[in-house]
Amino acid sequence: MAGRGKLIAVIGDEDTVTGFLLGGIGELNKNRHPNFLVVEKDTTINEIEDTFRSLGSLPGSVVEANPNQRDPLLWDEIDSRQFLNRDDIGIILINQYIAEMVRHALDAHQHSIPAVLEIPSKEHPYDAAKDSILRRARGMFTAEDLR
Repeated sequence: MAGRGKLIAVIGDEDTVTGFLLGGIGELNKNRHPNFLVVEKDTTINEIEDTFRSLGSLPGSVVEANPNQRDPLLWDEIDSRQFLNRDDIGIILINQYIAEMVRHALDAHQHSIPAVLEIPSKEHPYDAAKDSILRRARGMFTAEDLR
C-alpha cells in the first residue's frame, strides 16, 4: 500500500461501531468487505474469531485445511474478511467485553501490526486488569523501574 496509510478496524457493539463510522473510519476493501464488525446478541463467538484472526493461527481452527486441497478463490474470500490477514489494517479496536469472549485469539496474536486495543463500551466500563496490552507492559517492568 505505497503512499497510503493503514486503516482502523472496529469490532464492537452497535453504539461503538456507529460512533466510529460517524467519525469516518468505514472502508471497504477490494473484495467489498468492511473494516468493522457489529457484534449483536445473536453474533456467535466463531464469527468474531473468524473476523479477527488469521487462518490457522490457533490449533483446531475451523478454517484450517490441507493447502493442496483448498479452493484459492474461496480462501482469498475468507482471507480478506479477517482483520489480521488484511495488509490495509494497522489498528484493531475491540470492545473489552467482546475481547474477553475471544481472549485466546487475542493472546495468540503476537505481532505489533495490527495493534489490538481494547476499548470500553457504553454498558461495560474499562477494566485495566483485563487489558492484554497493560498485562504485557507490566511484565516488562519491575515495580522498582516505575519509581
